[in-house]
Amino acid sequence: MSSTTDLWNQADKAKEVMKERSGHQACVDRYNTLTRMHGDCEATLELARESADKELEAEAMRGVASLEAEISKDEFTLKMSGEFDRSNAIVEINSGSGGTEAQDWAEMLLRMYVRWAERKGFGIEELDYQPGEGAGIKKVVLFIKGSYAYGHLRSETGVHRLVRISPFDSNARRHTSFASVAVSPDIEEEINVVVDENDLRVDTYRSSGAGGQHVNKTDSAVRLTHIPTGIVVACQNERSQHKNKSMAMKILKAKLYERQKGEQEDRMRQITGVRKQIDFGSQIRSYVLQPYKLVKDLRTDCETSNTDAVLDGEIDLFIESFLMSTTIKATP
Repeated sequence: MSSTTDLWNQADKAKEVMKERSGHQACVDRYNTLTRMHGDCEATLELARESADKELEAEAMRGVASLEAEISKDEFTLKMSGEFDRSNAIVEINSGSGGTEAQDWAEMLLRMYVRWAERKGFGIEELDYQPGEGAGIKKVVLFIKGSYAYGHLRSETGVHRLVRISPFDSNARRHTSFASVAVSPDIEEEINVVVDENDLRVDTYRSSGAGGQHVNKTDSAVRLTHIPTGIVVACQNERSQHKNKSMAMKILKAKLYERQKGEQEDRMRQITGVRKQIDFGSQIRSYVLQPYKLVKDLRTDCETSNTDAVLDGEIDLFIESFLMSTTIKATP
């Protein structure tokens, strides 16, 4: 269908078809790669047996190990078979109560996710930034662009707890800080979420920040308030008020979709009597820096003492353990 002339006269349809084609082609290419690796291993092992060559046998074993590793990657990817797991992700980080200490923790989380996304080769766009009072941040919204960005990051939704000796306490006492992370899929193109303009309050203001990229001398920043639900979203990264409003609307639609999905799941739990193990907003992970070093996911019991690596963005251990422990119904 992608080769038909009429398709290219419909830009939106063409984009949708090419995106679907690209996904199917990636699956075919992956299958061919694994088939070729399997064939190479089989041929090398057969030659090793016929010639009793130990070096060839060792080479075949290395090939088998590589094949197993690649199949394990695919097993993990299959866990990301939810409806929007292939989508880009909208990540919102909010500091909890506790003033400067909590705001500094929120900024540490921001750095952790940015470093993780950079390692994955994902695009990172800062949509909203509210600096803290003296240090850290009150809130930040990121747009993480890349295949399966949401599939990976949906495991991060919840409250993150930090225990450490506070650098802001002259008495060097241990403090506990909290920050929340909310992750939504970029669903505007896939799902038509209708937002009545009469339900919106639109405010414009001047971008705020600590300086540099966060400064804007015009009232181009946009804040949208969805009156029926009380959801508030903002965007200030563009100098164009129109572009900021468009992106803010994208975030709002994603949040409304997540809210609707959550309400449906709540109703199903009430009907079936099943209680969800981890509710939105509940504590999911502890990061202890004092009196010992340990990062532990409270849902899967996955843990590591390498706290520096985790805070530098090496969180795949926790993402993979969460996804491998859950069952997601594939989209038909």
